[in-house]
Amino acid sequence: MNETIWILPEPNEESRFLAKTLDLPIEITQILVNRGIHDEKDARSFLFGTLQDLIDPFLMPGMETAVRRIRAAIANEEKIIIIGDYDVDGILSVVILTKALESLGGHVEYFIPERLTEGYGIKKDYIERVREKDCSLVISVDCGIKAVDFTQEARTRGVDVIITDHHQPGEQLPRALSILNPKLESSLYPDKDLAGIGVAFKLIQALLEGAGKAAQVPHYLKLVSIGTVADVVSLRRENRLFVKYGLKALSRVSNPGLLSLMGVCGLDGSRVSVGDVGFRIGPRINAAGRMGMTDLAVRLFLTGAREESAALAGTLNRLNTDRQKVEEKILKQAIRRIEERELHRRYRILILGCEQWHRGVIGIVASKLKERFHRPILLFAYKNGSAFGSGRSIRGFSLIECLKNSRDHLANFGGHIQAVGCELSCDDLALFKQNVNAYADSHLSDEDLKRKIHVDAEIYFNRIDSGFLEKLELLSPFGMGNSRPLFLSRGAEVIAPPRKLKQKHCKFLLRQNERVFDALGWGQGEWADRVGKGDRIDLIYSVQTSHFQGQDQVNLILEDIR
Repeated sequence: MNETIWILPEPNEESRFLAKTLDLPIEITQILVNRGIHDEKDARSFLFGTLQDLIDPFLMPGMETAVRRIRAAIANEEKIIIIGDYDVDGILSVVILTKALESLGGHVEYFIPERLTEGYGIKKDYIERVREKDCSLVISVDCGIKAVDFTQEARTRGVDVIITDHHQPGEQLPRALSILNPKLESSLYPDKDLAGIGVAFKLIQALLEGAGKAAQVPHYLKLVSIGTVADVVSLRRENRLFVKYGLKALSRVSNPGLLSLMGVCGLDGSRVSVGDVGFRIGPRINAAGRMGMTDLAVRLFLTGAREESAALAGTLNRLNTDRQKVEEKILKQAIRRIEERELHRRYRILILGCEQWHRGVIGIVASKLKERFHRPILLFAYKNGSAFGSGRSIRGFSLIECLKNSRDHLANFGGHIQAVGCELSCDDLALFKQNVNAYADSHLSDEDLKRKIHVDAEIYFNRIDSGFLEKLELLSPFGMGNSRPLFLSRGAEVIAPPRKLKQKHCKFLLRQNERVFDALGWGQGEWADRVGKGDRIDLIYSVQTSHFQGQDQVNLILEDIR
């Protein structure tokens, strides 16, 4: 029904061996092989790993120095200030490190720059705020790896700096007392994919275990799981353990702020999924930073008062609603501009900007445009002669390398392979666009820009029973690096007229091998007009189990049909 390419791997000897050795359906072991898990040891670690498998935090270079300095600061009653980023990862990193240091007797302040007025990163003049608060130790979380000028100024002012970050380093490292970052070229830490909150957690783990408080370490995983999911890092290795055990712990919440937040999200805590974090909890925390009120989110988790936490959660909920309205308006404007000018037919990367666009939400809009047009997107908000950008990319194209190639035009930039932020003068935009388009033309082919669906395994409906679903759950949590498995079934019969839901979605009743399932196509209402009762279709889908009135119901969530 479209030009999407379906890619289906063939079952191989590795998947057959694992199926026999682990007593698992071959469709599930095929998923493991697709994820790069080829032997029994790695498979068992992936499926059955526990918190005992967490990596020794002291394998991270700089950890001993950081722990020693923090212990000295606590012992000498020095004031410590934590500086963090304004997204979910940064906000929750500030929260957990503040709580951990205070539990050890530390005197802690925190500071998070406002996204809309101060922007990303630790600026040189922030040292004045540090000295105003009479702090002699700065700990950065989820930022700081490029804070060369700040650390130099701190050094001259007699302030020690410990950097904890997970972003790619620049050409010059800050002269900090200690840098904790698994992406450092010199780092031998086994897991390079930690979010900022993951790095902060490793510092907390080292501090608490060294203080004889190892039993407290798992309590931090509730917020670590939220920050890890929200930052869209790979859910493999340690991140997988953080999220797996953190989500389970969200059924036993005592923090008033987290309880209030889950309440406005409509979550009772009995079962919280990665999707709940990504689409309900995370956006409400993020709304504070995106709408210029970051401190509200930090206060939510640090307050012990139920009335205050309920009020703060309500405010975040309203901010999120406002954010959604602003985002929808920008999205419609961007789509109209792209389609009217046929930009998606002329360019391999789409670059758009507007003075009226809200710089706090353009990253979310870029993500949605990337999905719709399947090409890298850079969106800019213009203000006072500067262009503030946020970008999202498709598989196989590194936006951070693209920006590095145009660094001469940029005042500031940072991010990851698939998500970046940047700032430049509006006067440099024309040359910047030329450079970026040339880079995209040389690094993206027509084939790269075709939407591809990587199917995990072909399966018949009669294989999808309770036993299969129980074993499939062993693969969770699903997310970046371990996406929800996609299955292909061929020749399923449509046994009732497809229904449109709210004119945007569609619902099919499908039968194959005498098994019948409801299949849902979110955002694919037009499919209901193309398919009729009695038709046979091939479908790619994920399997979703929902709980309603005490019963489990299995639905097929459609990715594509033919």
